[in-house]
This record gives sequence, structure tokens and C-alpha cells, in this order.
Amino acid sequence: MQPFQQRFIEFMVRSGVLTFGDYVTKSGRSTPYFVNTGNYSTGAQMHQLGEFYADAIEAQIESTGDAPDVLFGPAYKGIPLVVSASVALARRGHEIAYLFNRKEVKDHGEGGIFVGHTLRDGDRVLYVEDVTTAGTSIRETEPFLRAAANVTLQGLVVSVDRRERHTTNHTALDQIGDEYNMATFAIVTVHDVIEHLHNRPIIDATGDTSVVVDDTAAAAMTTYLDTWGPTSA
Repeated sequence: MQPFQQRFIEFMVRSGVLTFGDYVTKSGRSTPYFVNTGNYSTGAQMHQLGEFYADAIEAQIESTGDAPDVLFGPAYKGIPLVVSASVALARRGHEIAYLFNRKEVKDHGEGGIFVGHTLRDGDRVLYVEDVTTAGTSIRETEPFLRAAANVTLQGLVVSVDRRERHTTNHTALDQIGDEYNMATFAIVTVHDVIEHLHNRPIIDATGDTSVVVDDTAAAAMTTYLDTWGPTSA
């Protein structure tokens, strides 16, 4: 695990974004942990979050040698993510354009559904999202991207890969990658979370130092993954 990944996990806990307890996901599964990026609420947090996305994207660029031309953030949660990531990357010398979509097509002024970069043929587009399980936002926006120009979907980056399956035996993130023939990656996976936080005292969302993943919590997360994780490689 990279140092930036360890810092990101603790950052999510301090921000009240990564929490542990008894929750129900949108798909109806009972889960012992939850990731809610809607809890980021300050400029300082968004600055740091953009840096963490930039860390993951930069690592991917170094690994593949292939940088995206455009970062795309699906409305609504993807909008602050894509802007903060683009700003952070620019500070590091990666001038990568960004755009996001409106929920409804604008029928006055300049019109259209996109805000930001004007797509061109050949643009390589990297989706930037928080957590994905069904790929709904990609399925909703991919036709608009392709209608605007002959683009390539280069990949999808999320903050946390929950490593659980959706409708196939593979993880939801891997399933999306296979469906759209693109790379998918995350800042961290749930396995990283368990490894780093298990019985480790950290500063929590209240400002106190505590263990947020003890033996009981780690066992619950492992059981959840055994139940809902991929059943094939």
C-alpha cells in the first residue's frame, strides 16, 4: 500500500465519510461500513480530496504511460471531484481538461448538456466518481459523450473499490471495465481499509484518537466480503 493510500483512509475517517456500524446499501445489502462522499463539506477537504485523486491518476499514468485528455465527472457528486482533481493535477504539471454534465439539456444560451471542455474526436476520457456499484452514471452519460465526438473511454477512477459483485461473478468495478473495455481503478480498496485500520488507533471524526476497526468490525467486514465478493478471478 502506498503512503498516500494510508493517508487517504485516515482522511476519510476524519471527514466522517468512512464510517462503521450497521447500514443498508442502495442495493439493499446490509453492510458493516459505509462510504458517503456527500459528507465532504469544506474547501480544505475538497483540496485534499483532489490531491488524493491526483495521486491515484498520476500513479496510473506512470504505470501505463497513457494520460487522459479529459476528466469527466457525472452530475452531481462527480462535479466537485472532477474539478478538484483537475486542479491538483495541473499543479503537478498535468494539464488535463475537465467537463461534467447537466442533469437536463439546457435549451437556451449556449445550450447543451455538458459544461467545461468541448469534446473533440480522439479525446481519451477518464470518468471520475466516488463509489460505484452498478455503473448507472456511465450508462446514462456514455451515449451523450459519444454523440458529442468520437471519444475513447479510457477508464474510471473511484475513491473506494468495495470489491463486491453486482450482476456477475466479478466485482462491480471489474464488470464495468469489461463492459466498456476500459481500465478501472481506485484510490483504495476495502481490503486496504481493513489492513490499515485494523486495531490501529487514529484520529477519528470527533477529533479523538481511537480504534475504529477492532477485531469485531474487521471480522464483520471480512464476512461481508466473503458473502458479496467476487466468486471468480
